[in-house]
Amino acid sequence: MDLTLELENIIEKRGSDFELSKLFKSYIKEYKASLPTLFEQNQGKDFLVKHTKTLDSIISLMYKTILRRMFGNYLPMRSSIPIAIVALGSYGREQLCVHSDIDLLIVYEEVEGYQTKLIIEKLFYMALDAGLKLGHRVHEVKDLQSASKEDITIRTSLMESRFITGSNFTWASCQNELTKIRLSGQKEFILAKIEEARARRKKFPASMQPNIKESAGGLRDAQLLFWIAQTIYGVKNTRELIGRVFSEEEYKEYRMGIELLYRVRSALHLITGKQEDRLLLEYIPQVSKMLGFINDKKLATKVLEAQWRINNFTQIFAKKMVREYIYEAHNIGIFRRGRLAKGIYVNEDRLFASFTLKPQPINTLLEILLKLKDQPYHFDAGFLRLFTITKISHPLKQKSYSLFKELFKRDHIYSFLKLFYEAGILHELFSSFRKVMHLPQFDGYHTYPVDVHSIKCVRALERIQSPFIKTLHDELCEEEKALIKIVTLFHDTGKGRKQDHSEVGAKLIAPLLSHLKFKEEQIERAVTLVRHHVLMSSVAFKENIHNEKTLYKFMSNIHDAKNLQLLYILTYADINGVAGETYNSFNAKLLHDLYQSALEVAENSGRITDATKRLNIERKLQNHNEFKELPRTLQTKILRVESNLFFFRNSISQILKIAQKAKDTQEYSYDITTKGSLTIEIYRRIPLNIGYLLATLSHLDVGSMDIFTLFDNVKYFKIEFIKNIDEAERGDIEQILENAFDMSRHVKMHNISIKRSEIEIDCEHSLTLAQLNVHTSNQRGLLAFIMNVFEELEINIVSAKIHSNKSRVRDNFLMEKKNDICNNVGKIYKLLTNEGN
Repeated sequence: MDLTLELENIIEKRGSDFELSKLFKSYIKEYKASLPTLFEQNQGKDFLVKHTKTLDSIISLMYKTILRRMFGNYLPMRSSIPIAIVALGSYGREQLCVHSDIDLLIVYEEVEGYQTKLIIEKLFYMALDAGLKLGHRVHEVKDLQSASKEDITIRTSLMESRFITGSNFTWASCQNELTKIRLSGQKEFILAKIEEARARRKKFPASMQPNIKESAGGLRDAQLLFWIAQTIYGVKNTRELIGRVFSEEEYKEYRMGIELLYRVRSALHLITGKQEDRLLLEYIPQVSKMLGFINDKKLATKVLEAQWRINNFTQIFAKKMVREYIYEAHNIGIFRRGRLAKGIYVNEDRLFASFTLKPQPINTLLEILLKLKDQPYHFDAGFLRLFTITKISHPLKQKSYSLFKELFKRDHIYSFLKLFYEAGILHELFSSFRKVMHLPQFDGYHTYPVDVHSIKCVRALERIQSPFIKTLHDELCEEEKALIKIVTLFHDTGKGRKQDHSEVGAKLIAPLLSHLKFKEEQIERAVTLVRHHVLMSSVAFKENIHNEKTLYKFMSNIHDAKNLQLLYILTYADINGVAGETYNSFNAKLLHDLYQSALEVAENSGRITDATKRLNIERKLQNHNEFKELPRTLQTKILRVESNLFFFRNSISQILKIAQKAKDTQEYSYDITTKGSLTIEIYRRIPLNIGYLLATLSHLDVGSMDIFTLFDNVKYFKIEFIKNIDEAERGDIEQILENAFDMSRHVKMHNISIKRSEIEIDCEHSLTLAQLNVHTSNQRGLLAFIMNVFEELEINIVSAKIHSNKSRVRDNFLMEKKNDICNNVGKIYKLLTNEGN
C-alpha cells in the first residue's frame, strides 16, 4: 500500500477525517500482521528499533496529513509551527514493545495566529481512530518544569524524550527546559527512584515465571540504571559510561542479558496478542520455539541467568554512581572503627568495600568473613563487587576447603551463601552447583530454581521455628551441625541430569566431604541423607505411617536413630525452603508422627508388631490416672475398640477425650478447631451425609480424614483441612455440618476422571485392612466422589490421606476387609472410573 499517495487522493477529493483515519487503521493493521515475520528477521533491540521507527513514520505522516488538511496548498514550513511531537518512555528509548502504550508528549508555544490546540486535538483524534494505543501529555514549553515537579513519574518520562517531528525551534526550547529539569533536585530524584525500585522488587521478586519487565533483574532495573546515569552524567545511552564507570567486558555481559529479555518480551507480546510481560509456564514452549532454543528448560535457565546478571550489574553500578549523593561525613569515624582490612569495613550488620579496590584472592575474602561475629549480615554493593571480581583458581587448594569447613561450622552462613550466589561465584566455589545454577523446577511444587531453593533451605535450617525440631538440632555436636548444613545445601545438586537426582547427589557429596576432612562415618551418613532426602516426606504424606511394614521398610533405608534425627531436620529445612505455606501444621504433624513411630522401631532391637504396639499403648492407658477414674464399663468399651489405628493415631489424652465425648453423644455432636488449619471432629449415632459434607467444603482442601467405629454405635470422624477459615465463617461451617445430617441433601458432583491405571488396591495390606491408592490429576470434589462410591458399596473407610500439588494428587485409603470387598475389587474399579456409566 502506497499510504502517502492514497492519503493525498483523499485530501484532494476533500474526503472526511473518518476516511483518513480508516486508511491509517488499515495500514496499521497490515503492518501489525507483518510483525511476526519482521521478528524472525530482526530479534532483540534491532526489532524494537525497527518497530519504533515505523511508528515514528506513521505518527509523522499523521501530523503532516493534519497540517495538509488544515493549510491545504498554503502549508507553512514545519519548523514555523510551534509544535514538537516527542516520544516518551520505552518509545523514547526506542525499546517500545509490540503491545505497549505509545507514550507521546506534545509540546507547544502559544503564538498568536497559529491554531496549535486545534492541530493537536485533530492529531489525537486521528491517532485514536486509527487504533493507536496512545498515552499522551500536552504541555506548553514554559510549563514543563512545573509539570515535572507534580509527580516523579512525569519527570522520569520527560528524561526519556526523543524528538519525532514538528518544529526544531520548539524542540530546542524543550531541550533547554529538560536540561534544567535534569540538573534540579538530582539527589532527591535519585533517592526517590531507588526507593521506588526497592518497592517494585519487593512486589515482583525473582521467580521461575518472571515478569520480564518488573521483576528483580528485569528491564525496569536496566531503566533505573539509565535514569541514574542520565541524571548524573547527562548521557543518552548507558554504553557511554564504558571506561568511566564499568569495563567493556562487564557491560558486554550485561547487554547480552538485556538483549535476551528484549527478545523474550517481544515474543510474549506476539504470542499472546496483548501486553503480557510474564513468562508463564504455558507460554514457554512457544517462546522457546520462536527464539530457537533446543528445549524449554534451556530458555527458562537462560532467562533466569540474564535476570541474575542484570540484577548484579545494576546493584553494583547504580550504587557506584550514586555514592557521592548519599555520602555523610559523620560516618567516617564509624567506618574507621569497623575497619576489617584496607578499604573493607563493617558497621553493625552491614559490610562495605571501596569501589577502588583491586580483585583479591578468594581465600583472603573468606578469611575476612571468618573474622566477623557469628550473625546474619547484609552487604553493600561495593562488597558485592569485591566478590564478583574475586580471583578463583582451579582446582581449589586445601586451604580453601579448610576455610569452607570453618564457615559451615558457624550458626549463620545463609547470608554468605546468598552473597556467593549474587556475586555469581557459588558454582565456582562448589563445582556441584554448575549443573543446577538458574535451573528451574516446573514440578508444580517448587517455587524457586534449584540454586535459590538450596540456599533458602539453609536459611530455614538456621531459623527453625518448630521447638521440637529446634531441640533435636541443638542436641547435635558441632561436627554434626556442620554436616547437616552441608547436606541441606547440596541435597539437590544432582538435578539437571537424566539419572535420579538423589543418587547423583549422593555421589557428588562424598568427594566434597572428603576434601572437608570429615570422617568416613559422617560421609556415609551424608550419602544416606542425600540419597533418601525425599523419603521421609514421601512416606509421611503418601503412606500409612502406622503400618509396621511401612515403618520397617522406611527404617531399612535410614539405618539408625541418628540418621532419622538428621533426616527429620533436613526434611523440615527442605520443605520450608519451598516458600509459602508448604510447611503447615497438617504436614508438620504427619512428619512428627512418622518420626516418633520410626524412632520406636529404631530403638528396639526386636521386631514390633501391630499387636505388640497396641498392647504397649493399652498398658500406658490403663496406668493413666484419668483412665482409672472412668467407669469400669467405659474402660472396657475403650479397650474393645477394634481399630489399632485409633490407638496408633491418638495420644492417651486424645483417646480419653474422644471416648468421653462419644459417651455423651446422643444423636450427633461436633467440634471445630482453627489452630493452624481447620479441623472438624464429628461424633454420630445417626447417618452422616459424608459426600454432601466433603463436596460442600471441597474449597478448603481436605488433607486427611480418619473414620473410626468406637462403641455403642458411635462413629468418629476427624477431617483435617489444608486451609483455614476466619472466625466469622464458623457459623457457616456449623450450618453445613447441621445440614450434613440430612440424608436427602445432595450437591451436584463435579465431573471426575480417574483412569484404571491410576488406581491400586492392596488386599494384603494387613490382616484386617485393605489399602486403596489413587494417583490422578488434581480435581475439585475428587474426595467427595470417592467417598460416595464407598458409601454405595458399603465400604467402611478407616482413614484417608490426601497429598496433592498443583497438578497431581495421591489419595490413600485404608478400608476394613468386610462385605467381601477383596472379592469385588472389579466393582470398585468400575465405579471409580465411571465405566458403568
